[in-house]
Amino acid sequence: MSEEGEEGGQPQSVDITSLEIDQLLGFFIGVLAGKAWQYMGVRLAPGKDEVEKDLKKAASAIDCAAYLSQKVSPYLPPEEADRLMAMIADLQINYAKMA
Repeated sequence: MSEEGEEGGQPQSVDITSLEIDQLLGFFIGVLAGKAWQYMGVRLAPGKDEVEKDLKKAASAIDCAAYLSQKVSPYLPPEEADRLMAMIADLQINYAKMA
């Protein structure tokens, strides 16, 4: 995980162990959601020339992201929790259309 530095736009390294639990869960949910889109064949994985469609892996990524979303939602402002749940619902609906 990196952030843009103030000097010259160079990425700065971030020690993820210094993040709060809600920040970590948000990061993991984002990664899992991205992988779910890749496994559904909607997004091209970095460094690949063809989409990889694996609905079993997509389902696992969606289920894990949904579980983590439920755990982190009580710690988020209501609008952010709603946005997170909408993202999970979007993944689930798209998965159901493909399965």
